Amino acid sequence: MNALSEPPSSAETAWRILPQGDRCLIISFGDKIDASVGRTCLAAARKLRAAQLPGVTDVVPSFVAVAVHYRPDGLGNGPTCRSLTASIDALLAEGIAADALDGRQIDIPVCYGGQHGPDLSEVARAAGATEDEIVALHSEPRCMVFMLGFAPGHAYLGVHDPKLNIPRRPSPRTAVPVGSVAVANRQTVIYPNRLPGGWNIIGATPLTLFDPAREPASLLQPGDSVRFVPISAQEFDRLREARP
Repeated sequence: MNALSEPPSSAETAWRILPQGDRCLIISFGDKIDASVGRTCLAAARKLRAAQLPGVTDVVPSFVAVAVHYRPDGLGNGPTCRSLTASIDALLAEGIAADALDGRQIDIPVCYGGQHGPDLSEVARAAGATEDEIVALHSEPRCMVFMLGFAPGHAYLGVHDPKLNIPRRPSPRTAVPVGSVAVANRQTVIYPNRLPGGWNIIGATPLTLFDPAREPASLLQPGDSVRFVPISAQEFDRLREARP
């Protein structure tokens, strides 16, 4: 289809570009969470960063879109919505090599249920499954990291089984413990710090998700493939105590 942008582009493309305020453009590649769309967003973001377009200050991929932040210089020499849209259209029309994006494969140990997963039983009831079945549905397939957001190191991952497509809690918690693993809307997240949140907590990991002294600071990066590995409460305590 033709790209729907401001201004319009005549290139035959599979994206649309729209302004988001006067300092940001949104490049949309779809309207639903899908691994192929997510990989396209990540590959497009990588291509845009590598191009180092003048005036662009940040490129942020998400589930279905890429945000391109830019800063006009105030003297009429910086990028405008029209000129930057044209540059992005031309750059992406060269091709987006989504298949070339190979993320790392990372195992995340998780203690499910009990004090670490207070919502596991509610999730099982909502899904019409047992707690063990929910653990299997969450841990057996690998999950793709689509994006980081909300807080430093806060990863959003897609899950495969529609049984995990349950809503968030009606009342969010004011403080979710660090390392909590939660699900909602066919997604899963890991809280890198003690944060407010309304997702359904089914377990926790003893790993440190975000450490400013580490390079990179975030354990997970967009494009990574994650497998959740069930562990016991005793193993959780042992791994947490062994952290540096």
